[in-house]
Amino acid sequence: MPWQPKDLMDIKRDFVQLALQQGANRRELCRRFGINPKAAYALLARHALEGDAAFIARSRKPHASPTRTSPEVEQAVTALRGQHPCWGGRKIARRLSELGLSDVPRPSTITAILHRHGLITPQASEAAQPWQRFEHEAPNALWQIDFKGDFATRQGRCYPLTLLDDHSRFNLALQACPSVATTSVQPHLAQVFERYGLPVRINADNGAPWGSPRLAGHGLSELSVWLIRLGIRVSHSAPYHPQTNGKIERFHRSLKAEVLAGRSFAGLPEAQGAFARWRGVYNHERPHDALGLRTPASRYRASPIGYRPALPAIDYPGADTVAVVKHNGEVHFKGHQLRVSSALLRLPVAFRADPGQDGCYDVYFCRQRFMRLDLNALKAAG
Repeated sequence: MPWQPKDLMDIKRDFVQLALQQGANRRELCRRFGINPKAAYALLARHALEGDAAFIARSRKPHASPTRTSPEVEQAVTALRGQHPCWGGRKIARRLSELGLSDVPRPSTITAILHRHGLITPQASEAAQPWQRFEHEAPNALWQIDFKGDFATRQGRCYPLTLLDDHSRFNLALQACPSVATTSVQPHLAQVFERYGLPVRINADNGAPWGSPRLAGHGLSELSVWLIRLGIRVSHSAPYHPQTNGKIERFHRSLKAEVLAGRSFAGLPEAQGAFARWRGVYNHERPHDALGLRTPASRYRASPIGYRPALPAIDYPGADTVAVVKHNGEVHFKGHQLRVSSALLRLPVAFRADPGQDGCYDVYFCRQRFMRLDLNALKAAG
């Protein structure tokens, strides 16, 4: 199967970046990306000789004048800033070095050049405040997922679906969706899983379609049930604390500033085209301050946990009490009718006794505990 035309440059860069990781299973990557090994190894050979020119034809014009005069250096700085209006001195210095410019100025000098040309506003300086960051130690330990609000196009509303790896900040998906419904989201997630594998955990906010632990369904929506059955642990941000998903919130700031601000789109295809172009820059070109000015793609590698569309059978330990969820999301246990989640209709859940507290049970769906049951409290209330 040849390379697919959709987002071809971005797909090739993703494949090469992952294939060059130490210990990468290239045959498995070929399967995930839907290409034949011959085409893949030809691309890797071209990349070894040509670098990024293997992905797209580049101008042969030198990035810097041999005379290395100050006006030409400033022109290179301001030109790159024109392409990426939200990049500061550190990012521009790093990218100019990668592009082969000799005698790249220090980041502080570049910042001064930007100020001198009126390319940094006081508001931008005030907004450039450091964030307190926490990260998981390895790729795919945690993915963060969310929608970047919504906005109007001339053909309807667009809901940008975003998915980010916590460790590397690699953007796994940036998709223009027509709604936040499970039917809109699930096919795109399946495509991500097919290409990159499965994460250990996905963290979402407290809205549709992820579910909410504050609601009667205990956070188990139709989408979260599907994710859990795949073996992925699902967690939710603390209510009113979006910083729990801080990296994706920061990603949304960049998306808004560099893609959405001041722009309008005819419809979802045009918005998706803009998203795809920016995603390639974000993952492969844009130096990231939190990564020591490395790119997200340089830190990401595909998950060793492969995706299989067929859902596995649900099994529980023999000591558990298993009950099947009935209509209206109800289940019967020890004479009590309990409300769990309508998303679990006709699926088995397990009641696991707490050995340290008599009358208390943890309620599981697959490997995820989603509810705590205290029979003593129910008897006292009844």
